[in-house]
Amino acid sequence: MGDLARVWSVALHGVDGVPVEIEAAIGGGIPGVHLVGLPDASLQEAKDRVRSAIVHSDRTWPNERIVLALSPATLRKTGSRFDVALAVGVLAAHRTIRSERLHGTVLLGELALDGRLRPVRGVLPCLLAARDAGMRRAVVPRDGLAEAALVDGIDTFGADTLGDVLDWADGLRELDPAVPDVSRGPAPAAPELADVIGQADARHALEIAAAGGHHLLMVGPPGTGKTMLAQRIVGLLPELDPAEALQLASIRSVAGPLGAAGPLPRLAPFVAPHHSASAAAVLGGGSGVARPGAVSLAHRGVLFLDECPHWPASVLDALRTPLEEGEVRLARADGTVRYPARFQLVLAANPCPCAPPIDRDCTCRPDVRRRYLARLSGPLLDRVDLRVPMYPLTALSAADEPGERTATVRGRVLDARAAAVERWSAHGWRCNAEVPGTELRARFPLPRVVVEPLEKRLEAGELSARGADRALRVAWTLSDLAGTDRPDRAAVDAALYFRHRGAA
Repeated sequence: MGDLARVWSVALHGVDGVPVEIEAAIGGGIPGVHLVGLPDASLQEAKDRVRSAIVHSDRTWPNERIVLALSPATLRKTGSRFDVALAVGVLAAHRTIRSERLHGTVLLGELALDGRLRPVRGVLPCLLAARDAGMRRAVVPRDGLAEAALVDGIDTFGADTLGDVLDWADGLRELDPAVPDVSRGPAPAAPELADVIGQADARHALEIAAAGGHHLLMVGPPGTGKTMLAQRIVGLLPELDPAEALQLASIRSVAGPLGAAGPLPRLAPFVAPHHSASAAAVLGGGSGVARPGAVSLAHRGVLFLDECPHWPASVLDALRTPLEEGEVRLARADGTVRYPARFQLVLAANPCPCAPPIDRDCTCRPDVRRRYLARLSGPLLDRVDLRVPMYPLTALSAADEPGERTATVRGRVLDARAAAVERWSAHGWRCNAEVPGTELRARFPLPRVVVEPLEKRLEAGELSARGADRALRVAWTLSDLAGTDRPDRAAVDAALYFRHRGAA
């Protein structure tokens, strides 16, 4: 009878890894393989993959009763990343390989029938969880080495086949280690803001949005630069700090292997799904444990929805919760997962379905125009801080007068962001858009004469309480851009100007 062996792997629950202890026991009954510990269907299929991979690695499959227990038993185990750990556990229990190197080692990877190691999703968050649990080493498929190199504090090695892993466990060979890429190199260049011709109001709104983390809606006919402006906002945003970059990389890793990741990208993400994307693609979904969607891939960056009136109303309205809470919760039969989703929403829309270059050429009936933009619900628009109309270019001479360059505007944005951080960091907020309205009014009240325009709009029913709070946040951003200590009445008037402009 073989001995009992223990090996380690990691399960994923959202972007959080949970170390899983795999116990392998051999003997004591009719030959067969029994998996216990809430394995899903893909993990149940691992029995056939593991057996074939062991045989094709020139090792003997024990023709006995094999029990493989995955603990914690109450956590649903999904995916194929446990294959290597299961195979090594079986052979360690059968005393076919030595087990000294397996202590404190996490094993990740899917097995092909011939013993090759295939890449798996979530290597990065798995290794982070293993490191935090005190594991010393990890073995991953070679294709995951670049991703594994992003995690320090744990020795990670890459293997091509199960035979390589088994020879390493026996001390017959060494595996290639993950080598961190410490060269930062030049950051990828963001699109240049000066390429956008004219549109002074829209450029100013873009600067305000970048400085305060505010949501933005641009309405105008095709060819006025809506998409160009949206793409250029990431060049104005501050770089992600190491913790944010690692969190974003973990989300991307869960969505799919990072591949040749290199150094952690520090540029804020820009995600622009097509309007035909499903709710699962935008919010996250899939069978079993839901995967992250576009809102999570845009975490700490920008989610751009072009042609937003063409989006299904159900998808647009579903954005309201992550816009308020900064996370998305996805409930499935296998459990509820949470993914971070703190993003800036940038919307672009044509003024009507026919969208002629010049508004006077519109052939749409008035009721059609109203219904077109009415597809954006009131509750969603109430969460959009800045709304700006865009007009066609009417003079070619404007092309000879380029606007400010990205570097110039970014300097003002970073100064405004620094002022906001200095003011709010003690309270746990980093930009004006994150500050709750109650805290803004209670801890930093403004004189009655300054907020009088807001109160008049509230009394007239032209502004909701949420809208007033959002306008107040924009006023603080305008104050930061102007270099003043707090907003004056002109800043509040400007915030309302941007909130009520445009057809929306």
